[in-house]
Amino acid sequence: MFGLFKKKTEAEKLNKKYDKLMQEGYELSTINRKASDAKYAEAEQVLKQIEKLTQTQSS
Repeated sequence: MFGLFKKKTEAEKLNKKYDKLMQEGYELSTINRKASDAKYAEAEQVLKQIEKLTQTQSS
C-alpha cells in the first residue's frame, strides 16, 4: 500500500521496456521474421543502456 506512489528508477523502467520488447519479438518470430529481428535489435539497444546505467551507478 505504501509503495503505491513510489517512483520507479530508470533501470526498472528500462528493464520493463526490455522485457516487453523481448516478448513482442518472440510473438512476431512465427509471423514476421524481419519485424521480430527488429524488435530483438531494439531490445539489445535497451540492454546496452541498462548496462551503461548500472556501470555508472556502481562506480
